Amino acid sequence: MRLDFDAQPVVEDDHTINRRLDGVPVPQLLVAAAHLTGEVGLLADEFRPDPSSVQMTGEDGLSPEQADRARDLVARALIRFRDAGCKPAPPLTGEQLRSSIEFLCGPVDDDHFQLFEEELALGGADLRKPAWRASEITPDRPMTVAIIGAGMSGIVTALRLRQAGCSVRVYEKNADVGGTWLENTYPGCRVDVPNHLYSYSFAQSPHWPQFNSTQPVLLDYFRTCVEELHLADAISYCHEVDEAVWNDDASSWTVTVRDAEGRRSAHQFDALVSAVGQLNRPSFPDIEGIDSFEGRSFHSARWEDDVEVDGARVGVIGSGASAVQFIPWLAERAAQLTIYQRTPPWLVPMPNYHDDLPENLRWVLDHIPEYARWDRLSVFSRLQEGLLPRTVVDPDWDIASGSVSAENDAIRQGLTAYYEFVFPDPDLRAKMLPAYPFGAKRMVVDSGVYSTALQRENVTVETEPIAAITPSGVALEDGRIIDHDVIIYGTGFRASQFLTPMRIVGRGGADLHEAWGGDARAHLGLTIPGFPNLFLMYGPNTNIVVNGSIVYFSECQAHYIAESLRLLLERGAKSMDCRREAHDAYNERIDAATLERAWGASDVSSWYKNEFGRVAQNWPFNLFDYWNQTREVNEDDYLFS
Repeated sequence: MRLDFDAQPVVEDDHTINRRLDGVPVPQLLVAAAHLTGEVGLLADEFRPDPSSVQMTGEDGLSPEQADRARDLVARALIRFRDAGCKPAPPLTGEQLRSSIEFLCGPVDDDHFQLFEEELALGGADLRKPAWRASEITPDRPMTVAIIGAGMSGIVTALRLRQAGCSVRVYEKNADVGGTWLENTYPGCRVDVPNHLYSYSFAQSPHWPQFNSTQPVLLDYFRTCVEELHLADAISYCHEVDEAVWNDDASSWTVTVRDAEGRRSAHQFDALVSAVGQLNRPSFPDIEGIDSFEGRSFHSARWEDDVEVDGARVGVIGSGASAVQFIPWLAERAAQLTIYQRTPPWLVPMPNYHDDLPENLRWVLDHIPEYARWDRLSVFSRLQEGLLPRTVVDPDWDIASGSVSAENDAIRQGLTAYYEFVFPDPDLRAKMLPAYPFGAKRMVVDSGVYSTALQRENVTVETEPIAAITPSGVALEDGRIIDHDVIIYGTGFRASQFLTPMRIVGRGGADLHEAWGGDARAHLGLTIPGFPNLFLMYGPNTNIVVNGSIVYFSECQAHYIAESLRLLLERGAKSMDCRREAHDAYNERIDAATLERAWGASDVSSWYKNEFGRVAQNWPFNLFDYWNQTREVNEDDYLFS
C-alpha cells in the first residue's frame, strides 16, 4: 500500500477532463480542486452541501443540475491549471482552510475546527505528534514503555511514544504486525468502514483499490505504516506476554514474556500499555458435545485453508459480522450449507461494499490526490454523530414495538422495506427480520451478496435451537440431526474478557481480573485504580457502534498516554494512579448514558454485554466528546508519587 500523495500531471484534453469528473461527489471535488488550483471561488454558496441531508442520507442535497454545473466549473479550473503548467497553488491560509472546512462540513466552533484540522492532516501534517521530548524534560531519566500487541492500536502508540523520545518495546505474539487483520483470513474478510476513514490521520493514502478493502489490503497498509514510520526495530515478534507485575518499591512493571521456543524472560519498564484489543480471542458457544464432532471444525478467526468445502455438507454456527462475509463464498462451493442462526442481524444496504473504485474517481485521486483527505474529512464529519441520535431512547416510547424512539422506528421501517425487497419469500424473511431495535446489536452491511446467497437452493437457514453437537453433525431441539462434513463457528470473540489470558498484578498484589470480577471498567477506557502506569488501548467502553472508526479512538488514546507520561516526567513522579472517585464517577456517567441507548435498553443478546448483562464495550457518546476528554489529562484524576 503506497502512502504517497504525488499528483500525476493533468495532460488530458478538455473533453476527457470533463468526462473524468462524471459521477465524482461534488462537495469534496470542489474543495480539493480549489485547494489544488487556488481558485477558491469554486466554493460558491449554491454548491454547499445540505448538512441535514448529509447527516440523514449521506447525500449532499444538490440537484443534478447543480452537480453538473459544479463539475463543469471544476473542469474549467483544471483546464486552466493544465495550461498554466500544473503548478499547485500555495498552501491554504488559516482563513481559507477554515472556510474550506466549513464549506464541506458546515459551521464549526474553534474546538471542532481543531479536531477537523487534525483529522484532515492537509499536506501530510501530523498535528497530533507530541510537542515534547523526554530528553528535554528529564535529560538523565529515560522513560521505558512496554506495549503488548502490534496491531492497529499498538502501532500508533509506539509511534507517538517514540516521537516523544521514550524507549519503547512492543511484544507481539504473532510473527507479523496487523493484529485482527493478520489473524482473520477467512474468505470475504473486509472492513465495513470506508477506507479513507479506516486509516491513521498521519498516514493517509489515496491508493485504496476499493471503497471497503479486503483483509490482505489492510494488512499491507499496516505493514507499510510500520516500515515507513521506522517502527520495525521496536517490535519483538513471537513474544507473548504471560504476566505483568507492578513493583511498588521500584515503581515499575516487570513484564514476563515467552518466545516461540517457550523460553521465558522478565523485563522491567516504567509504564505498560495493553494494545491487545477486544476482538482477539475467539469465542466458542457452550454447546454439549462440541468436541465430539468427527469431521473438521474450526472458528472463522482461525480459518483452516486446507479444509475441503467444495461439494461438502457445511454447517455454520452464527450469523454475525464475520459469518455474513464468508457465507456467500461457502454458498458457491458447498453441496449443502446450513446456517444456524440464533438472532438475525440488522442488514444495512451498502451497494458499493464489494466494488472497486470507479475509473473516474480513480483518475481524480491520481490527479487531485488531496481529494482523498477532503473525502475522509467529509465522512468523518458525517460519522462524528452518525446514527447515534437515532439510537437514543425516548422514555415515553414503547420498546416492545421493536424500536426505542420515532427516529429509531423510522430506520426500522426503512430497513424492513429493504428486507421485503431482498427477501421476497415470506418464510425466509420471517427468519431474517430482527425483532429488536436497530442499534441494539451490531449491524452488518449487505451489498446484496449475502441476501442473495441465502436464497440459493443449497442454502438453509435454521432457527431451531441447537441441542448438541454429535459425531456426525448438529442435533436440534426438535429432534432432527443434520449431518455435516465441516462445521465452522462464526461466533465472535470473548470481547468482555479484557486482557485475557494475561495475568496483571497491581499495587499490593491485586490481580486485575479478580478486581474486575468479570465486569471490566476503566477511566476513559484507559486507566484503572490500583494499577499505576498501566494504560489500555481499546479498553472497556471504547467500542463504537453506529458512528466513526476505531482507528480514531486509538489515536485519541495514544495521545492521552503520551500526555500522561509527559506529566510524570514534568512532575518528577515515578507513578500515576487513577483516583477511585474519578474512575467511579466516569463509569456512572457511562452506565447512565448506556441505558439511554438502544444497546443498553434492549434485552437482546449481544457481544456488547458481559456476563452480568452490563454493556462493557460501547462508547455511548459522539466522537468529539471522546477527543475532548482525552486531549488533556486532568491531573486531579490521578495520584502522583
